[in-house]
Amino acid sequence: MKNVLLPVFYLPPVSWFSVFLDVENEVIFEQYENFPKQTYRNRANIYGANGKLSLIIPISHNGKREMKDIEISYREDWRNLHWKSIKTAYQSSPYFEYYEDKFSKIFDLKEKFLLDFNLKGLEVIQQILKTEKAHSLNEEYIKNPESINFREKFSAKLPSEFQMEEYYQSFSDKFGFLEDLSVLDLICNKGPESLTYIKNIKQSY
Repeated sequence: MKNVLLPVFYLPPVSWFSVFLDVENEVIFEQYENFPKQTYRNRANIYGANGKLSLIIPISHNGKREMKDIEISYREDWRNLHWKSIKTAYQSSPYFEYYEDKFSKIFDLKEKFLLDFNLKGLEVIQQILKTEKAHSLNEEYIKNPESINFREKFSAKLPSEFQMEEYYQSFSDKFGFLEDLSVLDLICNKGPESLTYIKNIKQSY
């Protein structure tokens, strides 16, 4: 087994799941890092009618910096907005209707902390994928950990370092294949085949 240090993301990209669900990886989640902006920790990319669409959870700026202390702002009704965007994007996909009730539970959550919200969302996705991967939370921040460090590995701005096969997406005919979107995109389009797809992703680590 390899110890792997993973950041905790909002509806994580497909590549994140390929690391998380790798049977050889013992997963430790990072909760003490300083919260980096413009990452998947509070954003998820989906495939909308106009191409890639970023759903961003607003953060309360209360001076706290560690991931475990980052609070979600509810001044705007972002949960309703995100859920509407997901429904609009995926209502014509092959499997959205099948998983809709489970997905909707994520947006019923009203957690104070971003970390808790992301972990509860992960529970729902594990139920959908029919997986029960165990994980633990780290106990302190270590700059150069002995674990394989994935804290900076997934960029919301740069192309994915992971190799993945193309699959049909609802708007592929307009914009082509968009790789490494939120796992929601994969589940809505591949349904029960999603887990097999994730396990076949080529990893470069």
